[in-house]
Amino acid sequence: MIEKSLYSDMIHGMEYVYNKKAKFNYEILDTYEAGIELTGGEVKAIRAKKCSLEGSRVTVRGGEAFLLGATIHPFQIANTETTYNEVRNRRLLLNKKELRALSHTEETQGLTLIPISLYNKGRNIKIQIATARGKKQFDKRETIKKRETDREIRREIKRR
Repeated sequence: MIEKSLYSDMIHGMEYVYNKKAKFNYEILDTYEAGIELTGGEVKAIRAKKCSLEGSRVTVRGGEAFLLGATIHPFQIANTETTYNEVRNRRLLLNKKELRALSHTEETQGLTLIPISLYNKGRNIKIQIATARGKKQFDKRETIKKRETDREIRREIKRR
């Protein structure tokens, strides 16, 4: 489990892809770091930011975790296989202890597993996933209101 700021501009020095709607639609409870099984072209596409985590989720089946619904566009369209599937399920690399914790979380009513960001750690592409609870409509309105008041306060401070 990682205890870091979820929404800092940089995670581990270099962040590539970020799920912008995660903070707005969900209340983040815990975060985990996992490796992800990718092909070479997919790694290049992620480094070129040709992918999206919006609408994706993580599920645990048969003792393995999978990333569902993440779109990774081909890096070079001309050199891509004709059978390439942009939204295929991708296996996540976690240890057994983390897999047990995630599977228990998935079984808990009202909690879900969502990807937060894809980033580079050394030579590897890592994914940060979170256990989250969906926000209600009034919570979202409250978030918007807080964001606007913070923005107004910063403007006033800047003027002085």
